[in-house]
Amino acid sequence: MPPSASTAPGPVAGEPVALGTAPGRWVLLSTVLASAMAFLDATAVTLALPAIGTDLGASLSGLQWTVTGYTLALASLILLGGALGDRYGRRRVFVVGVVWFALASLVCGVAQSTGQLIAARVLQGVGGALLTPGSLAIIQASFRPQDRARAIGLWSALSGVAGLVGPFVGGFLVDAVSWRWVFGINVPLAVLTLAATRHVPESRDPTRRGRFDVPGAVWGALALGGVTQALIAAGDGPARPQVWVPGMLGVAAAVAFVVQERRAREPMLPPAVFADRQFTGANLSTLAVYGAMGGFSFFLALQLQTVLGYGATMAGAATLPSIVLLTVLSARAGALAQRIGPRRPMSVGPLVAAAGLLWLSVVGARSSYWTDVLPGSVVFGLGMSLLVAPLTATVLGAAPDHLAGVASGVNNAVARAAGLLAVAGLPVLVGLSGDDYADPAAFSDGYRAAMWVCAGLMAAGGVIAYATVRDDALAAPSQ
Repeated sequence: MPPSASTAPGPVAGEPVALGTAPGRWVLLSTVLASAMAFLDATAVTLALPAIGTDLGASLSGLQWTVTGYTLALASLILLGGALGDRYGRRRVFVVGVVWFALASLVCGVAQSTGQLIAARVLQGVGGALLTPGSLAIIQASFRPQDRARAIGLWSALSGVAGLVGPFVGGFLVDAVSWRWVFGINVPLAVLTLAATRHVPESRDPTRRGRFDVPGAVWGALALGGVTQALIAAGDGPARPQVWVPGMLGVAAAVAFVVQERRAREPMLPPAVFADRQFTGANLSTLAVYGAMGGFSFFLALQLQTVLGYGATMAGAATLPSIVLLTVLSARAGALAQRIGPRRPMSVGPLVAAAGLLWLSVVGARSSYWTDVLPGSVVFGLGMSLLVAPLTATVLGAAPDHLAGVASGVNNAVARAAGLLAVAGLPVLVGLSGDDYADPAAFSDGYRAAMWVCAGLMAAGGVIAYATVRDDALAAPSQ
């Protein structure tokens, strides 16, 4: 990494950049590379769960925390990360997040126990909380209003390239070398991201002053952490103190968070941002959709390896069609939403994806890839292709431009919290615990029930979008 990569001031924002120009290409490249790094990591870690469980002797709850430890830190601090970017410079905070994420990835790769790995994943989530909101906020602040929806679509499509490479690279590393190497691959990606970011203009919100809402971040983390611990611990019996004590503390912290945000002079989560009905509706839709995605990803990766006997590489390749469709069609979906409005794509997309999840729910020990896994993956990918770019553009377009970092942070926090709660709660809901992830018969029964729940959540996301989002959401920039 160049010595000055994290300290160079970079270009200063002036006129908004146009899509297709050299400045626009640098903005897209840097944000795509960072998003690809996070996406690749998530894909590889999910595929590596069985190998991690075997190597470190982890229980199902240990595997859940391997996923949720990262997501907990990310969801808890992502709003603070967006606020830091708005005040100190989105590019600057973005660069810090990239470096932090890469270093924490190295720590994950050398972990010698489940506890060490979980702790390292929490540190990795802190880095993710700094870089993730910056990606979309930089796009929103850098591009001309008329180019933003298409730029977000291109960002979604190009970031999806990591999804094309991730299953093969991550699965190959798990099968041929070790699960530890799935974390090391983040380092070269971070170096490339830092090189591209040197050409990205800086942007910030000049009105953001005063103290940071540290109490809000603390209460938010305690709320999510307490509820997550309660849900995961409930798998071994819901009436134990290990369940109801953290659960009650989590609920109390959630109430304290709401009170803090209403009273704070500079709240981490400004209540006023939810005054826009479309912003609120799009985030409620995000909660349902990404809860379904989090549960689906966790359960399908284990089902393919535990029940169908796939290796990590084959399990990753099995869902490749949906990622191809998302990569190819996201930019077109963004352009379509700009032309006809986002309401219809955001309503139809989740319903189509829900149909794909129902198809995938039949995947079992005797299933064929060609008649069960592939068709379900294709239908799911078509639905998500319709949804992702319009949803993201609507969330950002509904908020004032000077709150781009906050808007991006809120939506990312909602998405991560949804996945966190799904991974923590679904195994309990469908009756899985202990070493059930290694028992094909026990896990397969829970898998089917979980996929039905995920399909219901996905469909609910479409209904919410239809009821709350207007077709003129992207007609003009927010003032």
